[in-house]
Amino acid sequence: MHTRISWSKMTLAGLVSVTVIAAASGAVRAAEVRVAVAANFTDAVKEIGARFQKSTGHSAVFSFGPTGGLYNQITQAAPFEVFLSADQATPAIFTYATGRLVLFSKTDGLTLGEATLKNGKFTKIAIANPKTAPYGAAAVEVMQKLGVYDALKGKIVEGNNIAQTFQFVDTGNAEVGFVAFAQVALKPGAQDAVLLKTGAGNEAAKAFLGFLKGLDARAVIEKYGYGFVD
Repeated sequence: MHTRISWSKMTLAGLVSVTVIAAASGAVRAAEVRVAVAANFTDAVKEIGARFQKSTGHSAVFSFGPTGGLYNQITQAAPFEVFLSADQATPAIFTYATGRLVLFSKTDGLTLGEATLKNGKFTKIAIANPKTAPYGAAAVEVMQKLGVYDALKGKIVEGNNIAQTFQFVDTGNAEVGFVAFAQVALKPGAQDAVLLKTGAGNEAAKAFLGFLKGLDARAVIEKYGYGFVD
């Protein structure tokens, strides 16, 4: 069972764990919720986690990675209690944000648009792994619809997730890339929050999902360039 596996004994390859530590003490009986988060939502959820803790006294431990990779770990008994995915492929309690895919470049003189992809005057184009990341699958779909996928296939470099994909372009290792709009604006595909069976009895898990629906979390979600679906 998920609840019998200690966090320290789990091997969560490719994830970065961040604990939001309580800054203030109080009479509230604090609890902890373990949350698996799609990589594109990293910065926003860290701030949400800090606000959640200040407001409720509960703490959140976040693990970040591509949606597909996190989902696979959940099916292998990783001890997560809430899952914030980057798509709607899994049953959801509510949709917490919407996402937009954009073509991004830091190359001087490169005009971005459909023509950029059709003329292919670049050596590398970055996308997230389409097998595990919804943004990567969406990028492939866009190129296929434009009829350029076969021509560009040999130029594609894949990031493990959307965060790494952005880094490829931001550092110049790829001239162009498909990234999340929120990464370049500081989405409509929808991103869903799921209460896992392991979190059904955890008040902190339920409180975190409730907090995501509130005005405080909404302010953060909008701040990082996401929409909010009621």
